Amino acid sequence: MVRDPISAESMPSAEEICAALDDPDCREIIRNLEEPMTASELTSRCDIPQSTLYRKLELLTDATLLEESTEIRRDGHHASKYAVAFDEITLVLEEDRSLGVQIERPARTADERLAELWSEVRKET
Repeated sequence: MVRDPISAESMPSAEEICAALDDPDCREIIRNLEEPMTASELTSRCDIPQSTLYRKLELLTDATLLEESTEIRRDGHHASKYAVAFDEITLVLEEDRSLGVQIERPARTADERLAELWSEVRKET
């Protein structure tokens, strides 16, 4: 199992992850993300209005189920691309009888880590 790169403090709750996965539009987005895609590519692939799609992308990203990266374009009009950020999700019953979640993440290449770093820098500026 690949270690989860997200710290325990930023790990979403089991309830947040279940809420995202309970949404049919969110599941449709995940189903269609065989490779990283922009929101406009997803709009044409999924039967979801663009305004709704952006809300669902935010929900999935906040739940750490999707990963957002920046596609750098020569014309300066950079685009966000989204990719599925998990291989497996396991719900567990903790000792205190609360639900916990374990997320197995795909291995990351150096290029992917650099792209993630660039996306974080872009968000800060």
